[in-house]
This record gives sequence, structure tokens and C-alpha cells, in this order.
Amino acid sequence: MFRPMLRAQVITDVLVAVVLGALVIVSAARAIEGPLGYLTVVGMTTALALRRLSPGVALAIAWVFAVFEMVTAQQPDLSNAFIAAIMYTTSAYGSRRVRTAGLVSAIGGSLVAAVYVAVGDYEDRLGIVTAGPPLEESARVAFTYFAIVLLLLLLPWLAGLVRRVRQAASMSREALLVAERDAARADRAVAVEQERVRIARDMHDIVAHSLAVVIAQADGARYALRADPAIADQALDTISSTARRALGDVRELLGALRHEQGTVPTPEIDDIDRLVGEMRDVGLDVRIDRQGDASHLPTTTQLAVYRIVQESLTNAWKHGEPGSPVHASLTYRPDTVEIAVVNRRADDGTSGPGTGHGLVGMRERAAMTGGTLTAGPRGDDFTVAVRMPAVPASGQMPRGRITSTQQERTPR
Repeated sequence: MFRPMLRAQVITDVLVAVVLGALVIVSAARAIEGPLGYLTVVGMTTALALRRLSPGVALAIAWVFAVFEMVTAQQPDLSNAFIAAIMYTTSAYGSRRVRTAGLVSAIGGSLVAAVYVAVGDYEDRLGIVTAGPPLEESARVAFTYFAIVLLLLLLPWLAGLVRRVRQAASMSREALLVAERDAARADRAVAVEQERVRIARDMHDIVAHSLAVVIAQADGARYALRADPAIADQALDTISSTARRALGDVRELLGALRHEQGTVPTPEIDDIDRLVGEMRDVGLDVRIDRQGDASHLPTTTQLAVYRIVQESLTNAWKHGEPGSPVHASLTYRPDTVEIAVVNRRADDGTSGPGTGHGLVGMRERAAMTGGTLTAGPRGDDFTVAVRMPAVPASGQMPRGRITSTQQERTPR
């Protein structure tokens, strides 16, 4: 019955109604017919004060005092104009029943008011000489009064309905935006999860390969220990370096492990040439520039470099301008690795891959090694730039580079 409203809103409605009621009493004091007239003004003011808090109650109060006004044969005063505001709130804030009651009241109230005025006018015309029959003259008055009152009551009701529809449309748009935002978050979460599953598969390959090497070298060292200690010592060095690499790989990728994956070869830096050849076979003009030595990079870094270059070239082929060259730059420094892939954007109004799954995966790859990735349009080109440490902060040792000091410090 009562709508939830702030206390300030309720106080404002009451103050506005009191002020308007006082103005009606002051301005139309001569037209108000005794105590009954003042009672009608008070009733209409009460209905006005409750118009937003309870549109249904306000409409009922307005009807009660409108009927009271007619039963006591009062002449309509300015307080009757308050009914227009009540009509507005019935359609803007009321329930379906209240809204329907407001529409019925606008039409029925106009008809009742017209009949009430026409009856009084007809009685007045019976005692005077008129240009036409009194009934016909009173009927014209009734029709005119009906049209005016209907206009004054129906227009506010329609205005409230328009406000209600616009508010509903605004809420629908907000709900749609929230749904789209949640869908985007879910889509991004799925993309991240897919990439982590992909990384988990890579971890399976790395660990399986490393353990196979360790086992094979350990068996060989056991048989060669008596026959040739030098070969056994070399085998132990291989076991140590392989185990260190595997330990670093596990530390890097263990957090991404979610599902078991099938066994597939783990790409390395040397496989980039094969990747470039495959992309050229599909029509992509790849021009690659290398600087530095990549042989010291651990497995996870080489894998990340390969995957990032792979995804960048794939995006260039999908979203770049057909026939334009793609420039890939790989810079290997002792402490960092830098990757830059630049391609011309297609002239179709798009800005490149944007926030697709490929970029999500590349960012995940870079973040796993402690690096950073930036991707976006630069002029007419789309650029992917990556900077990552050569050796991740996991303790993983570079391939085949274990000093004697490190061997001594490492417990066996």
C-alpha cells in the first residue's frame, strides 16, 4: 500500500501540499462555502501529500472528498486541481490495479463532474429565458466541461505512464549492460582457463621429457661408473642440469595445472623457423629479425617466446591487411628477451585483435615468466611488444650452463 521513500521525500511532499493548500485557502477564501468548503480543501491537500507515498490511498481520498463536494452541493474550487497531480502518480508509481483505477477515474470522474455541472446549470436555466431549450444548452455545457476535465485528468495520467515506460527502459538498458559486463567477464575467465589448461599440457610435456632424460642418464651412469668414471660424471652433470630445468618449469607452471592433456612436442626457439615457414605457406609475408643468442634461455622462456610469436603471427594473418608484410623482431640479451611484431591493420574500421582470446593468452604467457605485454594500434599498424626476463624468478637454470660453484652449492 505504501511505497518505500526517503524521509526527506515524504517531508518534501507534505510541505509542498501544505503550502499549496494554504495558497488555495488564501486566494479563494471568498469562494469557499463555509466549514464544508474548508474541509474539502483539507481533504484534497491530504490526498496531494500522499500522492507518491501511496498513490492508491491518495486516489481514494480524492474520490471521497470529490463525492463529498458534490453531495454537499459545493462549487468546485482550486483544490480540485490537485487531482491532476494524483492522476500522474497513479500511472507513474502505482501498481497495475492503481494505474487502471487512475485511468477509470480520469474518464469516469470527468463524466461525473460534467453531469454534476450540467444538472446545476439546467436548474439555473429553468428560471430564466434562454436562447434555446434549457436541456440543449445544459448538454452543451456538460460536453464542454467533460472535455476540459478529461484533458486535465487524462494528460497527467498519460505523462505518468510515459515516465514509467522510460524508467523501465532505462532499467532494462542497465540490466543489459550488467549482463554484457558479466558475459565479458565470464568469456575472459573461460579464455584464461583455456590458456592455463594449455600451459598445463606444456608442463606435462616438460616434466615428462625431463624425467625421461634423468632416468636414462641415471641408468647409464650406473653402468658406466665402474667402466668409465668420466662418462658417469658427464651423465651426472646432465641429470643435474635437466633436474634444475624441470624444477624451474614446475614452479612456473604448477599454478596453471587444472586438467590432464595429451602428450605433444614442446615448441622451442628453434621451432620459430618452422612456424615462419608455415605462415609463409598460407600467404603471410613474414620478415623476422633476430639479435643475440637464445641458447641460454630456459624451457619456459623459450616456450613463451614461441607461443607469443605464434599467436601474434596468427592475429596478423586474421586481422591484418592482406598482402602487407609482418615485421617480427626478437632480441635476446643476457637478462631480458624482447619481442616486437608489427603488422598493417586491415582497412575495415577495426582496430586489430582488441581484447580477443589470443591477447589474453599472450598476456598470461608473459605474466607467467614475470614479463609484460602491450598490444594495440599505433597509427596504421597494430603492434605487439613483449619484454620478459631471460631467466624467470623461479630459480630455473639456463640450458646446459651449470658452473662448478653452483654444483657445489646445490645439495644432492
